[in-house]
Amino acid sequence: MSATTTPATTPAGTTYADAGVDVVAGDRAVELMKASVARTQGPEVVGGFGGFAGLYDVSVLKDYRRPLLATSTDGVGTKVAIAQALDRHDTIGSDLVGMVVDDIVVCGATPLFMTDYIACGRVVPERMAAIVAGIARGCEEAGVALIGGETAEHPGLLGPEEYDVAGAVTGVVEADELLGAERVEVGDVLVAMASSGLHSNGYSLVRRVFADAGWAYDRHVEEFGRTLGEELLVPTRIYARPALATLASGGVHAMSHVTGGGLAANLARCLPADVTAVVDRTTWTPGAVFSLVRDLGRVPTDDLERTLNLGVGMLAVVRPDSVDAVVATLEQAGIPAWVCGEVRGRTEADGPSNGKGIAGGVTLLQGRHQGW
Repeated sequence: MSATTTPATTPAGTTYADAGVDVVAGDRAVELMKASVARTQGPEVVGGFGGFAGLYDVSVLKDYRRPLLATSTDGVGTKVAIAQALDRHDTIGSDLVGMVVDDIVVCGATPLFMTDYIACGRVVPERMAAIVAGIARGCEEAGVALIGGETAEHPGLLGPEEYDVAGAVTGVVEADELLGAERVEVGDVLVAMASSGLHSNGYSLVRRVFADAGWAYDRHVEEFGRTLGEELLVPTRIYARPALATLASGGVHAMSHVTGGGLAANLARCLPADVTAVVDRTTWTPGAVFSLVRDLGRVPTDDLERTLNLGVGMLAVVRPDSVDAVVATLEQAGIPAWVCGEVRGRTEADGPSNGKGIAGGVTLLQGRHQGW
């Protein structure tokens, strides 16, 4: 006599939720984002929220003679680790907007629309909505429409509380109004625009310095008038609208967004090969966060200058007779601005180009910062 064995229960099988992906939470996050995203959109945005592709009506460009599209993509680096440690996620999105928008503004392009991407280990709807709300606020400040995005849950690749953000922006500029090295001339003046703080570069160095010193993010720092974590999360300044407003002077030849690589390397990128930009450090004092990183970590000055913005987040290369108008425009927009140097002919003694990955001009930093 033969017998068969029947299991007492039948396994239900493995679901997507068992693998760590919560589709319901993802849908909830999208619902929470809708209102923030809608505030950035004007009549040029076509279609509803949640389509496969964002649509933008480019008939708004019909009056351009020869429109050039400009695009940039970036993230905010390890600054997200600070936001995660403090469980505060409402500012990191504004950082993202600043990093991508101001990269196209330097060529004179007006930003039109942006998309974002958030990868996370676990979708927490309220956290995702806070991140996107920050992106939307940044887009409103920059005058750019947020027309699409993606939230991806990556369990096993990222921890449950971890996430990263990235974005891309597209803008437009008239071909004959394009800013850049071709316009720069000997005798041009350098106008510095103050940063709001660290912005979104060099956080691997900054985090290491404070970790080695045993400083917790909730530590109150007298020089800041707030906690260390609050200082480190100050959003990247968005220069887009004020920087574009300076173009009305007719004398802005080039701009440089000071990001990874520091002031010297980024300024050299927008210079022709036959000139040298001489920057006078005595014209400003870096904020307290920069001197604290330097002193606490005993960071060499040259390394500090290659890594952090040291108080200057954007520079304009300006014709001398337009300097006053440019500085006034920036100051009226709430951005401290000042003359920090000039452009002269390049000599053999100036050495090779120190442009970030290109064979451009040379930037020389001279003098010593006030109070340093």
